[in-house]
Amino acid sequence: MTDGHVALAGSERARKHDAQRVDDVNPQARIEVTLTLDGLELAPLDTSKPGISRSELERGFGARDEDIAKVRETLGRYGLEVEGSSALARSVRVSGSAAQMEKAFHAGLGIYRSDRDGEFRGREGSLEIPADLEGIVTGVFGLDQRRVARRGRGVTSASSSVAQVVGLGPSELEERYAFPVSSAAGQTVAIAEFGGAYFSSDLSEFCEQHGLSVPQVTVVNAGEQPPTPAEVQGLPQEQREEVEDISGEVMMDIEIVAGLCQGAEILVFFSTWDEKGWIDLLNAVIEGKSGDTSVLSISWGAAEDSPDWSKAALEEIDQRLQAAAHLGITVCAASGDDGSGDQLEDGRAHVNFPSTSPFVLSVGGTMIEGDQEVVWWEQPGTRKGHGGATGGGVSVIFQRPSWQTVQVQSLNHGSIDGRVVPDIAALAGPPFYDLVILGQRGGNGGTSAATPLWASLITRIAAAGKPTQKPVFMAPLLYADAPQQAQPVGELGCTDIVRGENRSEPEPGQGYQATPGFDAVSGWGVPNGQRLITALP
Repeated sequence: MTDGHVALAGSERARKHDAQRVDDVNPQARIEVTLTLDGLELAPLDTSKPGISRSELERGFGARDEDIAKVRETLGRYGLEVEGSSALARSVRVSGSAAQMEKAFHAGLGIYRSDRDGEFRGREGSLEIPADLEGIVTGVFGLDQRRVARRGRGVTSASSSVAQVVGLGPSELEERYAFPVSSAAGQTVAIAEFGGAYFSSDLSEFCEQHGLSVPQVTVVNAGEQPPTPAEVQGLPQEQREEVEDISGEVMMDIEIVAGLCQGAEILVFFSTWDEKGWIDLLNAVIEGKSGDTSVLSISWGAAEDSPDWSKAALEEIDQRLQAAAHLGITVCAASGDDGSGDQLEDGRAHVNFPSTSPFVLSVGGTMIEGDQEVVWWEQPGTRKGHGGATGGGVSVIFQRPSWQTVQVQSLNHGSIDGRVVPDIAALAGPPFYDLVILGQRGGNGGTSAATPLWASLITRIAAAGKPTQKPVFMAPLLYADAPQQAQPVGELGCTDIVRGENRSEPEPGQGYQATPGFDAVSGWGVPNGQRLITALP
């Protein structure tokens, strides 16, 4: 304890490995942070029951009103202003000058420069909070702006081995994966984005090319207001190119959902790519202020054991994913596009978070070779050199949930029997998806594309009335036996992928293998929507 402060558990952060501190933060700079608060521990997820209501969630998960009042009172003494609070999301947003933040949290803020991510506000070591808030505040996010949401540059037709080949369109994907005949009318699909912008002209052109109606798209500020296309064009060249690059990924998500979920409304949540951004975005989805949904597609993430994550962030994000699962929201999360190494080069196998959370449906990737669908792997098994491979493996942080009744051993000697990812898979590699990006028609893919495909399929299944009750978190259902059958739903409702692996070269130089039945590169396999809808309870 120093000066009436106590250390905040889980807030430790090492210096970003490729960054150097180059300056102090302007003491007058305005900063907003999100504080997470203590609350009741949620009961274990009952996968046999439909999702609970938000009022039920608040009673079983939310922050106490007196704790929110205590935060307001205590931080007010440091000149910090409360911008908003949510008992349901057990969070408080506060703002103030950098100098005021320093007095409140002893952050030691600085400006850092990274070769990969440019300049950002950051910190090292642990935070301290006023002693009055001990046991109330569980995390402070937003002081450090380092990037922990990545999805990398997509594999486009211009740079791939299938140059100039236009990928599969919506009707071809529906046929390949036997989507239910029903439309998605009356449904809402949510998509998470961390940067970039929405280009309505691309969506209109995409829909016109495929004879589709243009869906209602609602852009939601969940921590960041994306620039308009006109504002993007007015940016300095380097910044404009970065925004356009990320926007290609944004439009891929939207167009895949638009093509496969005719009649649905699309909510696109934009937030910042730091830890605060993850908390703010999930809070917005949990609160349902911009519309209710039973599915959220997340094509972003980072290795679960990357030193860029703080322990507190992993725990708080996972808690919000758990809250979403209790609401019956199926969060589809990409398993990553860099194979067994997941962008870390330390000789060990790694897996992507939030894909490794027990409260998401983890989505892996495949590609088509001739008439066979196999595990997605393009040399060298990472996106370096325009390659790529599906993420997959065994978590070293999250225990294997009781519903995941499969046997897969980690490549990491002495590791825990962790959560196995992915749960299922879909097209990620060649021949890719037919899309319109920044006015240009071409192919793109990755597990970033397979994820909105699965989100779309789940939405179509919901529109058809399955599961027959209120929305439920789908992942555990895939591992349970189908009604009156002695086979798991995932086995009955998916086409098994039996060939391929996901090794990253040169490190770790080995990967997980496809096998008959469930495996750690394709899960249960790729969907057969007609069989899946029959197998589900």
